[in-house]
Amino acid sequence: MRLIRDIESAKSTLLQRLPLERIEVSLSARERIKASFGEELSPEEAVGRIIEEVRTKGDEALFHYSQIIDGVELTQLEVAREEITEAYKAVDAELIQALNSAAERVRSFHRRQMPASLFDFEEGMGALIHPLQRVGVYAPGGYPSSVLMTAIPAKVAGVAEVVLTTPPGRGGVVPPATLVAADIAEVERIFKLGGAQAIAAMALGTESVPKVDKLCGAGNVFVTLAKKMLYGTVAIDGLYGPTETMLIADEGANPKFIAADLLAQAEHDEMASAILITTSPELAQRVDEELESQLAQLERSGIARASLEQNGGIVIVETVEQAIELANFYAPEHLCLMVQDPWSYVAKLRHAGGIFINSPETLGDYIAGPSHVMPTGGTARFSSPLSVFDFLKLTSIVALDDEAIKSLGSAAATIARAEGLTAHAKAVEMRLEPHRE
Repeated sequence: MRLIRDIESAKSTLLQRLPLERIEVSLSARERIKASFGEELSPEEAVGRIIEEVRTKGDEALFHYSQIIDGVELTQLEVAREEITEAYKAVDAELIQALNSAAERVRSFHRRQMPASLFDFEEGMGALIHPLQRVGVYAPGGYPSSVLMTAIPAKVAGVAEVVLTTPPGRGGVVPPATLVAADIAEVERIFKLGGAQAIAAMALGTESVPKVDKLCGAGNVFVTLAKKMLYGTVAIDGLYGPTETMLIADEGANPKFIAADLLAQAEHDEMASAILITTSPELAQRVDEELESQLAQLERSGIARASLEQNGGIVIVETVEQAIELANFYAPEHLCLMVQDPWSYVAKLRHAGGIFINSPETLGDYIAGPSHVMPTGGTARFSSPLSVFDFLKLTSIVALDDEAIKSLGSAAATIARAEGLTAHAKAVEMRLEPHRE
């Protein structure tokens, strides 16, 4: 991986953020667009066409794009209950047990987050907390872990209906493990849909797919663009770009563990980012050597190598404090601390989706408890990981008694008149008149 020894150079190169619109799609993606639409289109133009066709043609557009984009000819969009039952027979018992264990950890964590409605009778104000009615979940690649990490927080929050869309595989079949995970997560309805067409279907509603109140889950650039374009028609959890991890390590860290964690991130796809910041030049060298050694043993070595070469790197700094400065600047999705006395630094890390303290990120991806759906692209500066709060809404309550109206009314009327809204002022003053008699 490239090696950078200057903080400012790191900020202007390796750690530089690009807006979603400037992220270039791969050559293969551009070729798929041309093959699907018969002409060269930008990703934004392609997604715009898909959304408009789903809006006007409904299910017809979904069948059409499933055929020309995903290469599957579907006879029905929704997964039948019988398919879920059969899926259990096709999934290894050990995997079913692992999915159940992960599900229970995710439920346990999110149950502890649940807030309660409140009301202060003395002050006459409060708020009701309600779950959303219907939520759409997108599971990229049919990953079972993505189903658990997105649908379970919604169900814990009390969402009445969770709708899952996931790209169908060969023969228009959803992977059995995905169906089992959806059943464990108590998903109500599952549809064999991927890409921008799945997002459009859930946001707009079709003859088969119900319109949802909020869309959740990560996806490729086409999924993300569709969520962005449809925001306002439907709520979204966030806009997710390529996955990323940053490790902060000192001279005492294990280079084998660091290399393994970097490769675990890099094997996602070629656009993934895996970055090490260390105070030790010696460690940097040993990690670089370990990467080469471990790459040779990976099934997805080509993808991981491309990711490391294009988006990965090692930054050498003088102190852990400088490493933290760079981490807060970059605001990574995942931030791994592999230093002595790590808890002394945690409070200084202000911008990260998740902090992993001497713990492999892989456990967070699958079973630790918090959702693995986390802010990317620097949005950790203002966004949070997916949680029960994404599936709850507040309704304010104002219930003032006569004494409170008498106490507050004059000030409210004064502000209203200052804003030139005399009807507002009179609506309060009228209620004050009986108290003045």
